[in-house]
Amino acid sequence: MPKRGSVKRRPLRASGSRKTAAMTKGWSAALEQGRKQAQAVLDQRKAIAARRRTARGFRAAPRESPGLLLAEGDSWFDYPFFDVLEELEEGFGYSIESVAHKGDTVEEMAYDANQLDKLARKLEKLGRGGKVPRAILLSGGGNDIAGEEFSVLLNHKLSSLPPLNEQVVAGLIDERLRAAIVELASAVTHLCQESLNATVPMVMHGYDYPVPDGRGYLGGFWILPGPWLAPGFRKKGYDDSQMRLRCDLMVELIDRFNTLLQGIAGGPGLGHLHHVDLRGTLSQRLQGKAYKSWWNDELHPTEQGFARVAAKFDQLIRQVA
Repeated sequence: MPKRGSVKRRPLRASGSRKTAAMTKGWSAALEQGRKQAQAVLDQRKAIAARRRTARGFRAAPRESPGLLLAEGDSWFDYPFFDVLEELEEGFGYSIESVAHKGDTVEEMAYDANQLDKLARKLEKLGRGGKVPRAILLSGGGNDIAGEEFSVLLNHKLSSLPPLNEQVVAGLIDERLRAAIVELASAVTHLCQESLNATVPMVMHGYDYPVPDGRGYLGGFWILPGPWLAPGFRKKGYDDSQMRLRCDLMVELIDRFNTLLQGIAGGPGLGHLHHVDLRGTLSQRLQGKAYKSWWNDELHPTEQGFARVAAKFDQLIRQVA
């Protein structure tokens, strides 16, 4: 018997057994959860593939690939389940290599050494394998314009000033973005020449006319929250009842950005940079909310919208590369 006042201790083996059992149970649960998450993605991809097979007018990918494409960009090239690259690969048969990442700005692509290093390593890998992309695709500028600072592009609706603040718009688009895009294109060109001993055609787009209706990804949840435009409009007095005016102002901004790209493409030292004009590819029609068939949220197309955009890319790639 134990001495008086002493405490009877439980065998350590029993405690260890319970801990082991708990860890085993947790391990099994984690394994099962991993399988469930992977299966959910596979189910989603099967559903997308089924829609593609039955979609009216959707053309099947050719058996022989029309070539390799390398991409750098933002969420138009890196959107959950469907984006421009996905459609070019699945619908048109291209082989795709990408360093695109959702949320990236053009200034990050141009000035962040880590960003350029990822592209450099990708090109070095292609060079070692003797592979030269048919074209390099660039997508950027949307995140530089939209987002938390979007409202600074606007004058207040109750002021006597024009809706767009010309000085701020000019500073952003005509100066900052112009410099960043030229420097990005120059950097990509140099990396290609060093790693591939080739000047590869580049294709850059200027987006389409969005509808700033306040919709974010999955209602403003998960990895692409949003909205990116409506909060700025509301802050400057353009409420939800003035959707047409909001849309018209976005037309002005997108036109301004595309004019910038048209002026850069084919310029000195960048004769191999081409501008794909996507304006009017998707609907901005508010009546009956028809635009929702083409816009998944404020900034990103739906699956069929991305398919139309990819077709414009394919058309230009075949012309210039």
